[in-house]
Amino acid sequence: MKRNYFLVLITLMVSTLSFGQIWTEDFESYTNNTGIQGPGVTNSGDYPAGVTKWTLDATNANMTATSDWAWTETGVFSFRDTDGTGGVIWESESIDISGATGPVTFQLTASNNAGGFEPLDFYDVSYSIDGSPFTLIQNWNGLGDATHTILGESGGADWNTVETIQQAGITGSTLQIRVQVLVNAGAEQFFLDDISVFEGTPPPSITITNPADMTVFAPGTTNVNLEYVTANLVGGETVNVTVNGNTTNGVSSPFPIATADGQTYNVTADLLDSGSMVVDTQSISFSVASATAAANIAAVRAGAIDQYFTLTNEVFVNFVAGNSRNQIFIADASGAILIDDPSGVITTTYNTGDGITGLTGQLSQFGNIFQFRPSQDPGAATTTGNPLVTVSATILDILNNFNNYDSSLVEIADVTFADAGMTFANSTNYSISDPSARAATTLRTQFAAAGLDGQTIPTGPTPIRVLVGEFSGTPQVYPASVGGILSNESFDAGELRIYPIPAKQYVNIFTTRGLDVQVQVYSILGKKVLESSIADNRLNIGSLATGIYILRVTEENKTATRKLIVE
Repeated sequence: MKRNYFLVLITLMVSTLSFGQIWTEDFESYTNNTGIQGPGVTNSGDYPAGVTKWTLDATNANMTATSDWAWTETGVFSFRDTDGTGGVIWESESIDISGATGPVTFQLTASNNAGGFEPLDFYDVSYSIDGSPFTLIQNWNGLGDATHTILGESGGADWNTVETIQQAGITGSTLQIRVQVLVNAGAEQFFLDDISVFEGTPPPSITITNPADMTVFAPGTTNVNLEYVTANLVGGETVNVTVNGNTTNGVSSPFPIATADGQTYNVTADLLDSGSMVVDTQSISFSVASATAAANIAAVRAGAIDQYFTLTNEVFVNFVAGNSRNQIFIADASGAILIDDPSGVITTTYNTGDGITGLTGQLSQFGNIFQFRPSQDPGAATTTGNPLVTVSATILDILNNFNNYDSSLVEIADVTFADAGMTFANSTNYSISDPSARAATTLRTQFAAAGLDGQTIPTGPTPIRVLVGEFSGTPQVYPASVGGILSNESFDAGELRIYPIPAKQYVNIFTTRGLDVQVQVYSILGKKVLESSIADNRLNIGSLATGIYILRVTEENKTATRKLIVE
């Protein structure tokens, strides 16, 4: 965050007897990513050559991925996934305090991104005088304990405040400040900012605690609360807030700011003394994203990570995971994607086969899996009872062309289980293979909602219907229902032939049993556009416009869904 130290120093010249600045670090002068990054530890930005005021030690940190770092980000210092036995240590240079005529104070701002922290996460602040062993500031504001300044989670509650940690009464010749941070997951970050060492009584100050500088809010955000805290007040102070040049005097926290999609907001909070003189000021910028219209899932998947989209056409629910991340697998004729909703933005309950229109959210990626993070609840299903959007593939197809299949509901013919005859258990890996170049992969009973627990593993070649995912870069598949594994509802390999694809006037449908078949054709919006019972193996599609459709073929108790392209 941007703090105007020049204004503070003007105040200091007025009251030099009460305050004397000795050393500061606000991280504003560094390029982004000045620090260290995994895998292992590599230097980023201009560290260490361009940095003289502080050092980093990752000896006891387990930084194994590019998403593990300890570096500067837009004027703050960020620690992300710095786990291991001791985390990363940020340490100041030896600060000369010998010229002080009285006791010295140091303070710093400690904050986080309000992630789901763990009891092992900690944020420790300590100091050394004249080269003596470091002294820990214990249990700051009741957020830590005797061995830690602040814990990521204490007593079952996450640390979610902005803290100005302060130590006064320091005398000596040199002072060194140490901040040691351990945080266990990439989605969770701890921040360090606004470190100062001064003589005497600290001046009044203001700190914006929400939103964080450079925050981008989701489309549809109509109001953002500016929140701030003040410290070391002497009486009579007031706060003015300026938003894009418009000033409101005498505000309190929280201060609401009306917002609109696609706009940026430059905000300054001024702390004024009783004589209306600015004694401290802090500035941030934030924006509200706008959503790009996307006609289908393929258009979303082709976008940029973190970009927001609104799916203007209907998509269809293939599977509802029912897990803590509220995951839903959706598809249309162009592809599939996983809705990942750990915050529970979607409150509407959806069922398999439901259609959803107007879904808005952000494209993200975890490993090699594209994900859609919803930013709004799209509301009630626009249609129900739609056919599952299924594609056919071999195991080798999935292994060699993973991005074509991830999150799709895939039918694989002639699958053999290595554990045939045993019983399925939840959260367990099973080796499967099929005749495609003797390829093998893992079937994991990932979702209890599939209902396989305790069911007998099939013996002999079996057609299966599964969702495609991965683990640590290796593709694997997940059952989506008991029926998708144990019933004989799908056609075996070679039992069904559909050609030509693409087709113009007719499409030929052959089954090995040669019985009458029932055919339904659905548009990519899930609307049934054609239904017929055929006995002569030929379906007239002359009434269909050029485009992509979903073809569903049923013969007695067997059903298959295929993509149909009409020229």
